[in-house]
Order: sequence, then structure tokens, then C-alpha cells
Amino acid sequence: MAEGSVDILPRAALRGLVGHLYRRLYLLVAVFFAAFIGGYPAAGDAIGWLLQADGYLPDGVQIIILQPMEVVLLRLRIAANLGMALVVLTLMCDLGWNGRAIISEAHRRKFVPTGGGLGGLLFVILGSFALATLGAMYAHEILIPMLLQYLAEDAAAAGLESTWQLQSWIGFIIGLYFASVLGFQVPLATLLLLRYDVIERSAITENRRVLWFSALLLGALLSPPDPLSLFLVGGPMLVLLEFALVIDRLTRTQG
Repeated sequence: MAEGSVDILPRAALRGLVGHLYRRLYLLVAVFFAAFIGGYPAAGDAIGWLLQADGYLPDGVQIIILQPMEVVLLRLRIAANLGMALVVLTLMCDLGWNGRAIISEAHRRKFVPTGGGLGGLLFVILGSFALATLGAMYAHEILIPMLLQYLAEDAAAAGLESTWQLQSWIGFIIGLYFASVLGFQVPLATLLLLRYDVIERSAITENRRVLWFSALLLGALLSPPDPLSLFLVGGPMLVLLEFALVIDRLTRTQG
């Protein structure tokens, strides 16, 4: 960090979060495996739906299977992604319910600040569901069709036949879906961390370049390495982060 910059996560808050996560480890593992076991059968239906979905198979593209285990591996991957998504939701719900108590314990205060509880939990559940729906719609209507069409046209322009492996094709789609659903949770997570004093507003504003670079890096990992793809994947997270800062400023002023 440059001189005068603010750490994104203060040491006391980070220590409190790590200690709380350690105490919740068994719960998080149980949530992951419950979602993994329950998601494996549903993954077969998801694969069938993707094979029939409009806009996911550009004209002239053929899907091939190179090994008999591809469908099994895909179902395992989808179930694992579902498990991770529910672990993230569990963490956010826990923060909404116990956030101020966690931070009070980290700072060794003798009182628990107001907030959280049932109201915080309902706020997280409703907000997370709404944002996840928006993320899934963005992936379904814009992100995935546009990137798949781009890949097909790029191969055709190079004179190559577009033959995609089933595991790579559906894995790419599933990755973008989960990245969008989780990426759209940025404003909710940011508001929780700001309101429960886990981070300070200045920690975000003074580290914008680090956060922007992280979002673009995630976009590079999940999409083809061109500026359009980077923006389509990482751009919404940056916009939502700034939106969360605006909401925080307005609500604090009014409160």
C-alpha cells in the first residue's frame, strides 16, 4: 500500500471475521455438502435445459463428447458451484444477523451496537434473491449469448470449424452464470460491510484501483481476453460497487 492509503480490511475486523468463520466452519462445510448432494441430481436437468436453450448454440457450431465421463464431471462441477453459492449466501445471512456482534467482539467492546437480527437477515435474503435474479437475467439475455456468438464468429473468421466439446461449452456457460449471480451480490456485501463497520468508506474509495483491477482480473479469467469480454464480465461489478457507495451515502445522510 502506498503511504497514506487505508487498508481495505482493518486488522481488528479481519481478526474478528477469521475467528467467526473458524467457529462457523462445520456449518459451512455442512451447507456445501448438502447443496452438493442435492444439486447433483438437479444438474442433469440443468444440462438438458442448456442443450435446448435458445441463443446458446450459435449457427454452424457442433457439440461433441470426447469421453464418457463428461456428463458426470459436468454434474459434479455444477453441484460444486451450487455448494459454493450457498456457502456465500450463508455467510452473508450470518453477517446480516450477527454482523455488529462480530465486529464488537473483534474490537473487544463491552456492548453490541444496534442493528442486525431478524431485520438484517430478511434484508440479506430478499436483497440477495433480487440481485441473484438480476445477475441470472443478465447472463441469460446478454452476457452468454454475446460471448458465445463472438467465439463462433471469431473461429469462422479464421476459417476454422466450430466444434465445441460438451464439457468445455457447458462449463463455460455455468461459470458465467455463477460469476454473474455472485458478482451481482457486490452492492449487498458492500453495504453490509460498511454498515457493520467491517470496512470504512475511505478504505473503498482510496483503494478503487485495486478493486477495479480485481474485477477486471476476474473478467479475464472467465472470458476471452479482449476488452469487450472483460467489460461484460467485470464491468457490472464495478458499476454495482459505485451504486452501493451512492446508496450508502444517501441513506447515511437521511439517517
